[in-house]
Amino acid sequence: MNWGPIAIVQKFQSLETPYDKVIFICAIERLGRKIGEITLFKWMGKLPDGEELQARIGDAVTGVISVENLLIIGEHFQIWPKDCYLVDMEPGPEQTGHELTLKMEMKIPSLINTIKALCFDDDLNQHNFHQLFGDKMMQVHE
Repeated sequence: MNWGPIAIVQKFQSLETPYDKVIFICAIERLGRKIGEITLFKWMGKLPDGEELQARIGDAVTGVISVENLLIIGEHFQIWPKDCYLVDMEPGPEQTGHELTLKMEMKIPSLINTIKALCFDDDLNQHNFHQLFGDKMMQVHE
């Protein structure tokens, strides 16, 4: 989904049958990870204070595309199912071009296996998820 959070919220609100599970695949540079490292997050909900929420909605309306804004705005509009996950692969430093680095390309099979497991496993407790809260987006909880 490379469109803004407000459009995504509207799409989810228009679904005749809501999803049971949502899995976002993203590549966000985070400190302390190696290129290609996959981190699993479980969205736990919660909203930031009103001022920050309004700032994030303002960013979304002006075209800022951010998975974190999407999660918070979606939470505000109550569109996420109980099972909402992020599969986040460390891309490393941003570079120009449309090709993946060799390190990233080598991790694609692992990424696909992780996504399949999340889609089809009934026992998700076997996965090591970090908890992600909307009121503390920059803080990851084990």
